[in-house]
Amino acid sequence: MEGCYVYTGNGEGIRMDWFRAQKTYNKRAAAYYRHSAQDRQENSVEIQQDQVRQFAEDNTIEIVEEYIDRGKTGLITEGREAFQRMLHDVETGKHQFDYVLVLDVSRWGRYQKRDIAAYYSALCEMHGAKVIYATIGFASENDLIHGLRIDIERYQAANYSRELSTKVFKGCAKIASQGFRAGGTPPYGFHRILLDEQRNPVQLLEPGQRKSIQNQRVTLTPGDPDAVAVIKQVFRAFVQRKRAPQQIADTLNSKRIPSPGGRNWTASSVRAVLTNELYAGTMIYNKTTQRLKSPSRRNPKAEWIRAEDAFPAIIERKLFDSAQSMIQAAEEARRIRYSDEDMRARLQALYQQYGTVRDSLIAAAGDMVSPSTYAHRFSTLFGAYQSLFGPVIAGRRAEITTVIKKQIPEIAEYGDILVLQNYVGIHIQPVVQFPKGYEAAWSFFPDPRPEIDLTIGVPLSNGGQYHILGFLFFPRIMHVGRRVNIATATMEKLDLHAYTLPQAIRTLIGLEEQA
Repeated sequence: MEGCYVYTGNGEGIRMDWFRAQKTYNKRAAAYYRHSAQDRQENSVEIQQDQVRQFAEDNTIEIVEEYIDRGKTGLITEGREAFQRMLHDVETGKHQFDYVLVLDVSRWGRYQKRDIAAYYSALCEMHGAKVIYATIGFASENDLIHGLRIDIERYQAANYSRELSTKVFKGCAKIASQGFRAGGTPPYGFHRILLDEQRNPVQLLEPGQRKSIQNQRVTLTPGDPDAVAVIKQVFRAFVQRKRAPQQIADTLNSKRIPSPGGRNWTASSVRAVLTNELYAGTMIYNKTTQRLKSPSRRNPKAEWIRAEDAFPAIIERKLFDSAQSMIQAAEEARRIRYSDEDMRARLQALYQQYGTVRDSLIAAAGDMVSPSTYAHRFSTLFGAYQSLFGPVIAGRRAEITTVIKKQIPEIAEYGDILVLQNYVGIHIQPVVQFPKGYEAAWSFFPDPRPEIDLTIGVPLSNGGQYHILGFLFFPRIMHVGRRVNIATATMEKLDLHAYTLPQAIRTLIGLEEQA
């Protein structure tokens, strides 16, 4: 029926059309929808919209804005532009929402830390927009179970992602153990090739192409002939011609041969080719782990999944193994060369030869690492020199500590720190005379640790005797962060400022009494 007639007193009828009164809404809301690539069809945005809109209609809520994230993971907030825009609109009060409507907890997010989901919900509520899940509904008065249910569903949403991640990993691991490609871009010099159910070749896969049938598999096959030739050239130059990675990189760059990334070759990119076992026909999976948007980490070799002779090799196994042996030998030599022990031993030999150590002598010696490496490893070149006398310095510190503790029983020892009355922290710093041409010098570095109130510098002689020449007091409040240098050319400073041991002990007793 489209209308009716209302009769007037004179018998005439007036046609009155039916009309529907505009519905009055009690509250205003935003609606948020999210669907990731891994979600099933029943979680599509359109299905979410139907249910959320019906929920709003049933509860006389007007949806004034909808926010949609398609193909976005719920593990993190980064990348969910619509979600972030909704939070911004809620915080700024752009639309004055009373509610934020979401189909269920999993659409809000599958955060692995449930407190994150709760945080964003609380953030909305703090600005007057309470998050309501359509599948749960509103909490009734004094409903203690409502919050518990939401928390349980947050756990289930997070656990779903963990279980899915585990299933995907196991599936990929199974495929890799059978010698097939579990995914990812093919390495330099390879193409991906599609195999049918009987493992017969179907076609080469272009970048971005994927298999369309579940039972099909993907493996690798040698690709561009020019790239294959470069890989062989790299291995032969390294193994047979004994060229270093940097030399190989320089040769390739001189021939204008682009690297796998399309840029110039470097020593690192050459090593990446030399250590890639895929070139020997071995499929490797699980070298790194990055699950649920966590930071990537390298896995130990024991956890790698390997399948040898999985596809045609570019480099024969014997040549590849020879390269690995050479790389391991070079790495071991480098480890020894840059170890503290070896660096000290070579510095000791230089010192015994010249009676001093200088940047120029280190740089001129062919078997030494650079002066900057010494300075970085031992804080300064002077620190590297002092490390040659580790036993001497430790022995003198122990001797002085013993004498002080006999004279001042109230001193306690904690590692290399002496403490007076649990109040004043003291560090004893013996320093061996450093030869500088015709002169010598001592450099003291007052200890910057907050526990140390006083550094006692102890200059020692050189020449095999290492006599104690005095005691210098460096209060932290005056000297922290400053290096104190004393040279033999200005020995009067040492005579003027240094204490004898009895004087030093009397001064410490005075500090103890003040404490």
